[in-house]
Amino acid sequence: MLDSANFPLLRTIQQPEDLREFSAKQLELLAVELRSYLVHSVAQTGGHLGASLGTVELTIALHHVFNTPHDRIVWDVGHQTYPHKILTGRRELMHTMRKKGGLAGFPKRTESEYDTFGVGHSSTSISAALGMALAAKLKQESRKVIAVIGDGALTAGMAFEALNDAGDEKADLLVILNDNDMSISPNVGALNKYLTRILSSRTYTEARESGKRILRHLPPVMGLAKRTEEYMKRIVAPATIFKELGFQYFGPVDGHDLPNLVKALSNLNAIKGPLLLHAITKKGKGYKFAEEDALALHSVTPFDPETGKKLSTAKCSSPTYTQVFGTWLCDMAAKDSRIIGITPAMREGSGLVDFEQKFPERYFDVGIAEQHSVTLAAGMACEGMKPVVAIYSTFMQRAYDQIVHDVAIQNLPVLFAIDRAGLVGPDGPTHAGSYDYSFMRCLPNMVVMAPADENECRQMLYTGFKHDGPAAVRYPRGTGPGAEVQQQMKEIPIGTAELKEQGSRVALLAFGSMVSAAVTVGREINATVVNMRFILPLDEELIKQIATTHDTLITIEENTISGGAGSAINECLHRLDQQSRVLNIGLPQEYSDHGERDELLADCQLDEAGVRHQIEIFLNTASVPHAAEVISVTQ
Repeated sequence: MLDSANFPLLRTIQQPEDLREFSAKQLELLAVELRSYLVHSVAQTGGHLGASLGTVELTIALHHVFNTPHDRIVWDVGHQTYPHKILTGRRELMHTMRKKGGLAGFPKRTESEYDTFGVGHSSTSISAALGMALAAKLKQESRKVIAVIGDGALTAGMAFEALNDAGDEKADLLVILNDNDMSISPNVGALNKYLTRILSSRTYTEARESGKRILRHLPPVMGLAKRTEEYMKRIVAPATIFKELGFQYFGPVDGHDLPNLVKALSNLNAIKGPLLLHAITKKGKGYKFAEEDALALHSVTPFDPETGKKLSTAKCSSPTYTQVFGTWLCDMAAKDSRIIGITPAMREGSGLVDFEQKFPERYFDVGIAEQHSVTLAAGMACEGMKPVVAIYSTFMQRAYDQIVHDVAIQNLPVLFAIDRAGLVGPDGPTHAGSYDYSFMRCLPNMVVMAPADENECRQMLYTGFKHDGPAAVRYPRGTGPGAEVQQQMKEIPIGTAELKEQGSRVALLAFGSMVSAAVTVGREINATVVNMRFILPLDEELIKQIATTHDTLITIEENTISGGAGSAINECLHRLDQQSRVLNIGLPQEYSDHGERDELLADCQLDEAGVRHQIEIFLNTASVPHAAEVISVTQ
């Protein structure tokens, strides 16, 4: 915990109302303290630094001008909300950020009344804020509702759907566009390029040249015109876009000029209707190392604040699953010119940096547009290409209709590389990939695979690529058990499981990340252990064989039990008219909180000790242990 004596102004603020009596000079000094506190706090805990540094002045101004929490502030994504947490009574808890039992890394309604809406996924703020504004109107309550959204998040279709609706409803809503020209990956798309195109248009060029001829004999005015020209890009074009959507546009303003920012917000507070304030900010502002490399310091592990270097940690020699995927994609692209790599704004997180550099013409970052990424892939597949969509499990949920309608129904050869499957750790429930077994295994034509180790991940990716239809490989965050990754690629016969250990009476049917623990526990109790490998289609022949030779079947998965892989085993046994005693072990029917991944697995009893404990309880007492849902006996 940081010594509050080093932050004399900041320590006087327990709630936002405390800073509403601050003078302009005090507010500027507070910004300096808040930025320093933020750097040193995140240096201890890790977390999202760059975006939060960029919103220090904006956060201060918002809480200074508006009567929060009566007035509602809705943040988008939440990467930038650490200053907000510090100013809203949670300063002394910042050392617990993203730790088990501590502060969440994103706004969370149950954590503070100032967190008006829980977020974690991008581009939801305008929709939520519009809902609040319309509710206030219906209840005849007088309050201001403010949505703060970044220029990266504005690339998502949902943001424009909300803007369109808000303009039509004439809602009393203020949208603040936090324009730092930087999302997690560099911004892409036509909106970003539109402003540049305006400046290069014939009309603009002719007007500019005409102006130069008139003003060239008036040097002071000419200088003013040149300075004015620099702002044309951000004044003329955005105003046109948002005006057509029904908003009054104001800006751009310097998002780090606190006195002017306060003045602008104070003026807007008195205006009714849909408003948009365009604030220009700098990601990583005020911290040299974050300004120099905003991407590297977007999300950080503990680091030395004096050097910006992360603290030394023991290095693992095994590649992460993400790295296995990235290497495979490059290797495959070198062999087959049909390979396409697609990501919805997650180049770094999904392991596509090398692919973009080596095969730029076959790399497509579509921005924060998960639905579009899937249908784009479907269109490419129609023309004989072999698209690979690299996507986090939690973000894939957004594109479910496109997976069903545009890929699966048409039986198109699109490969989904599903990263961050299962529990992910510090980012909490909004980022956990707990449901993809459930929502993918019900789709006709789909093949769903889960690797037990790093080498199997490579071979499954190859198998999915070779399959003439939709396929998905889902793998967890971080490293696996440390298997050697073989350069040679071999297809795994679709729908075949792998017998790992032969035992008696009890059989453990494990999926993906749970295979390693199952093998260890299975050896201890002389159980048969099967690496199921395929969630869809299941190896029904092996399941039938196991069921006829064993008294008890125990399924183990890192997915919610409801509708998951264990449920698929139950259904299979029922179809086979096979009488078996079955225990399903998996994620419980509740949202896991934030914390280290190992801690969360232990809480759900899905680590090795937890799996062992659950099996022992079940075998010895026939009761249902904590993380298992039911005993299923099919007749």
